[in-house]
Amino acid sequence: MTRSRLPALLLLSTLLLAACADDAPPAEPAPSLTVSVAAPLQQTLPQRVVASGSIAAWEPMALGVELSGQRVAEVRVEVGDVVAKDQPLLQLDTRSLQMELRQAEAVLAQAEASLAVASANARRGETLRRERLISDSEADQLASGELTAKAQRQTAQAQLDNARLRLGFATLRAPAAGVISQRLVQPGRVVSAGTELLTLIRDGRLEWRAELPERDLIRITPGVAVELQGPDGAAVAGTVRAVSPALDAQSRTGVVYADLPAPGALRAGMYAQGALVLGDLPARTVPDQAIVERDGYRYVFVLGEGDVVAQRRVALGVREGGVVQVLEGLAGDEQVVVEGAGFLADGDRVRVVAATGG
Repeated sequence: MTRSRLPALLLLSTLLLAACADDAPPAEPAPSLTVSVAAPLQQTLPQRVVASGSIAAWEPMALGVELSGQRVAEVRVEVGDVVAKDQPLLQLDTRSLQMELRQAEAVLAQAEASLAVASANARRGETLRRERLISDSEADQLASGELTAKAQRQTAQAQLDNARLRLGFATLRAPAAGVISQRLVQPGRVVSAGTELLTLIRDGRLEWRAELPERDLIRITPGVAVELQGPDGAAVAGTVRAVSPALDAQSRTGVVYADLPAPGALRAGMYAQGALVLGDLPARTVPDQAIVERDGYRYVFVLGEGDVVAQRRVALGVREGGVVQVLEGLAGDEQVVVEGAGFLADGDRVRVVAATGG
């Protein structure tokens, strides 16, 4: 074979190979990813309204004394102390009050002595009038003296009662059982009537006060269960006690008040997020893993013929326990990609395997 014919033969071989390649069927694309799939399930999910709110005392009681100008002798409680009804909390200096009491007792004793004399004179005058030894006017004066002495005794008794009452005010007692949440006084301070010295959370009860928009507030009624999370991660259960009858004109929100019988680590003044549970809701659900968020929308990948997936936009509802309610976008018999959904694109071919445990 001459050198001049060799290039022609090579060109002919190349053309024949290319023609054979054109006649061969196209190769199928290899699966892009190994995934697991699941069919939507029909189940019931609890309806929840998620909200945030502050923890507050159910009934805070500002405690003070009813006397002015008295010095604090002793404070018998600290913040956090659990107290019983009528338990002494604070003691004022009682020296001046005891002196007032002794003076009132002396005045009463003097009034009683005067009354005894006046009563004896009145009886004697009445006897002398019957014997016509004194005039009627003189007898009336003696009777009037008795009435005056009785009035003086009543006044002295009232003064004594007032002195005893003031002495009783020197001891500040708990008006109800509860927990001391604030102490604003130290021994030695001269206090005034009406000044807040201690704060008591009545019965130790706390409540959650959550603000809800109008659309959610109208769904809440007293008795609805509440689930909060404490600062230590523990769950705290409660119950709606009351719902605000009016909305704030500016924010268009209302307040829900929920009792917390066992607040755990929650304290008054904390801020907590929680949920109000409205009851069970029939729902078509898929695992949370099946939802892919892209460009502000939510999608699932539906498995089709030849293990090719199609991206499908969906509308979602309630989320609970690792599943999510699908409101729109899925038929009941379609299978969606669960594991590996976040790495797929519309039209990808996949290899389906059983879901992994965990």
